[in-house]
Amino acid sequence: MITLSPLKRRIVYVTVFEIIAIIASTFVLMKLSGGDAAESLPVAVMVSLAAVIWNFLYNTAFEAWERRKQVTKRTLLIRSAHALGFEGGLVLICLPLYMIWYDVGLIKAFMMEAALLLFFLVYTFVFTLGFDKIFTLPHHYKTASASS
Repeated sequence: MITLSPLKRRIVYVTVFEIIAIIASTFVLMKLSGGDAAESLPVAVMVSLAAVIWNFLYNTAFEAWERRKQVTKRTLLIRSAHALGFEGGLVLICLPLYMIWYDVGLIKAFMMEAALLLFFLVYTFVFTLGFDKIFTLPHHYKTASASS
């Protein structure tokens, strides 16, 4: 296993995750749109960039809300609200992009987003499992550093 500081681990995670996501999303979008890679790659890059920026903004705002409300434990309800809010925001960002780029209607754009959402549900699960097998968790870093 590879041990990285928590910040380096996050940077490696996001970088590798998004590179693979862009490549895979390009193929998914090609299949859904009937287009080629030259048409779908720019959309995959834009969606990836939007997802990273939205993730940062959304989580910053969500954690600020938690501090204001003095939330000390993320219950199933809070985690569910967090996930729905994040995905809902991403849908609102992506739908217009698909509609404009592919010149499709709202229903077709929503179907594209739904397919990508299902893909990312599986991809994120599998990627995270593999990533955790290769890179130790941040709390392991503290233990390893303290004993070194």
